[in-house]
Order: sequence, then structure tokens, then C-alpha cells
Amino acid sequence: MKIHTTNYQNTFIEIAEDCPIQMGEIPPLRGDKKSVANLQYEMVQANPYKFTSDDVLFGVFAQRNEFIQDELAEERAKFFSKGQPCFRSSPLTKRYGWGVHSNEEGKIAIFGAETAEYQKFLADPSLQKVKAMRSSRK
Repeated sequence: MKIHTTNYQNTFIEIAEDCPIQMGEIPPLRGDKKSVANLQYEMVQANPYKFTSDDVLFGVFAQRNEFIQDELAEERAKFFSKGQPCFRSSPLTKRYGWGVHSNEEGKIAIFGAETAEYQKFLADPSLQKVKAMRSSRK
């Protein structure tokens, strides 16, 4: 079975062109169940450069589906047996103003669009830069 990945190395994902805000915003809670944006934000913000994109995306999927520990390896293989959307389609980059930096190991951290670090990544010629996907068509 072929395994796909969403990981980038030495890459910065900029916020989407049509992102409604120009600064990092903590995704608000709506109701009693956390959204994908809440779960992604909590996992990456609390653990910068600890997880890869694959780790975060599957971690959120596993948490929302309430897998038990014994199922994780098999479910992860199934999850990545078909292509998955990367962080370019994350609500953090499309709606909430967070850029995502992937280091040389593919580990990620998020930075608000208003921060000096965000600007530093934009100006760094050694990094590949990609924009988050737009929420709407042009």
C-alpha cells in the first residue's frame, strides 16, 4: 500500500490571499465540541517543532474519531493510503491568520501574520514559500 504525506521541509505556508484577518487569531470555541481548527491550534501552539504536518493532521483525525491506542498504527496507514489535504487547506492558514513553518526535519510551528517571525520567514530566500489555498474562487 502506497503511503502519501503532507509534510514539507524548509517551507513556509503563508496565509491565504483572501484570509479575512491579517493577524493570528485563536480559533473560537463553538459549542462544546472542539473544531479541527481548535485541535490543530492547540497541538501545534503548545508543541512548536515537535510534530510533522502528518502527525498533526492524523492526530486531530484520531482524536475526533476516538481511536484507541491499539488502533492508531493501522488507522494511520489507512489514513495516509490516500492523499490528504495539507496545511495549505487548514483553517489556521485560510481563516485564522497563521503561517506555518516547516523546518529541515519537516516539524512545524505556527506564527501569526502580524509577527516579526512571520515577516522574517517571508524575507528568507532559503525557504520555499507557498500560499494557503483560497477559501473562494477568484
